[in-house]
Amino acid sequence: MIRLKTKEDIQILREGGKRHAQILKELAAMVKPGLKVQELEDKARELIEAGGDKAAFLNYQPYGADRPYPAALCVSINDEVVHGIPNETEKILKEGDIVSLDLGLIHKQMITDAAITVAVGKISPELEELLVHTKAALLAGIKAAKGGKKIGDISNAIQLVGQAHKYGIVEELSGHGVGYDVHEDPYVPNYGEPGKGIALKPGMVIAIEPMFNMGTRKVFLGTDGYTYKTDDGKPSAHFEHTVLITKGDAEILTA
Repeated sequence: MIRLKTKEDIQILREGGKRHAQILKELAAMVKPGLKVQELEDKARELIEAGGDKAAFLNYQPYGADRPYPAALCVSINDEVVHGIPNETEKILKEGDIVSLDLGLIHKQMITDAAITVAVGKISPELEELLVHTKAALLAGIKAAKGGKKIGDISNAIQLVGQAHKYGIVEELSGHGVGYDVHEDPYVPNYGEPGKGIALKPGMVIAIEPMFNMGTRKVFLGTDGYTYKTDDGKPSAHFEHTVLITKGDAEILTA
């Protein structure tokens, strides 16, 4: 069931979204060769707690998972598409890596969700293009997210960017509603037909999150039960914003 947000909810989401964006900005600034991934997790918790907020992912157990997620932050490196766990194995960032930082924040009981993919030192031109085009797909999806349009309009806008650059568009994972819970209806695939699907109504809050792979679109779930990886071992990029549907252009809450 889709639950529209009230004016009071939206104001809280705006506040939380600004805090969320600042935390991701500070985490991204830490990224460098030789950094222990655990340090990103520690800093995320520190920043969240300093603001009096809570980590939405920590101890969250999605449907089908056999245990709660053990961290505040998802840190996914290179061929790890999403949900990389930062505090169960000692990982160290290397020159030329790309790393996705995905965070959920609870501010006054309302949840925002956002992600960025960051270069570790100097990366290849191909990886730079992957980051640029995946972020462009996110912006294309947001541009299509107008009140009165359909979920398929967002999905198709993202798909067209991925196809134009011959990336593998991940189909098993998607965007989603957010606000009262980490995952709500409606789900927002990164591929689809324009004019199809659920209508976008003012007051809906959704997380739009394209995931593009350098090679195959196929992914698999790792042995930790959370980390998705590309089937062919090639890198993947992930960008995400929480947005508010209005009568006109969508409002980015995590900008």
